Parts: sequence; C-alpha cells; structure tokens
Amino acid sequence: MRIAISSLSGCGNTTVSTMLAKRLGYKLINFTFRQLAAEKGIDFWTFCSMAENDDNIDRELDRRQVEMAMAETDCVLGSRLAIWMLEEADLKVYLKASSRTRAMRILSREGGSLEERMRQTEGRDRHDSARYKRIYGIDNTDTSQADLVIDTDERSPEEIVGIIEEEIRRRFS
Repeated sequence: MRIAISSLSGCGNTTVSTMLAKRLGYKLINFTFRQLAAEKGIDFWTFCSMAENDDNIDRELDRRQVEMAMAETDCVLGSRLAIWMLEEADLKVYLKASSRTRAMRILSREGGSLEERMRQTEGRDRHDSARYKRIYGIDNTDTSQADLVIDTDERSPEEIVGIIEEEIRRRFS
C-alpha cells in the first residue's frame, strides 16, 4: 500500500508521515526541499529563491520522490505535492492547520520570533503555491484530490496517525 500525505509547511506532515510509516512498518519517503538544498550545498532560503526562477528544482524533487515511492511496495510518501504527484497512491491524506499554528510549530523547531515565522510561512506559502500552479497547474490548497482531510490545529501527531490508521482499516480491511 502506498500512502501519500500532503500539507503546507508546519502542518505536521513530516512528524505524521514518520510516525505512520513506523507504526505500519512501511518505508518512509520524505525527501524535502531542505534535503535537496543540503545535498547541493546551498542554504535553504537561497535554494527557495533559486527555485523561483528554475522550475527544474521542483521537477527534480518531485520526480525523485515519485521514483522512490514507486520502487516500494509499501510506503508513506510525505511531501507538499504527494497527493497530486503519486497518482498510484492507495490513500491520499491532506493535513491542514491555521497559519498561526503552523508558524508556532516552525518556531518551536527552528527558533526566531513568532512574527518572523508568520511572515516566512505566509511568504513561503504564496511562493510555493504560485510555483506549483505555474509548473504543474496544481492548486496545493485544493483538497479535492484527498481521500481524507485532517485539521491538525487541535490534534496531537498520535491522534492524527490514529485517524489515518482508522481510515486504512475502514477502506482496506
């Protein structure tokens, strides 16, 4: 079974994907922009700026993620565009949260100030969404591709994983 999980930054995608893959005993595929930037030896925010003018960066990231997922029989793919890019996914999950919640989560992970994280998060959302629309014609806020949409604002990662596991049992048992 291939499970695709998408969200905007700070919704808990990495945490939830990691926990779910571990619980199910599946391979986790969570190759991110941060990892690709590090692989290329480029600062993350510089890499984000570069991606504004080089669509091949997004295409490489997305192609590699899908290739990794298709090489596995059972996996959890967590990425911004997983539910759109992994057409073969057996279950497509979209996680959502308010801008403030997302900025607070990023703040706790990366430090800084709440104002700075809110500004960066909202800016990144705008830039990412515009890029995805331009490159692929995808509106990454349109949840109609998802089989399951979960609001993560008031839920712990454990609760979110439980909801996904229940959906798996409901659909595939």
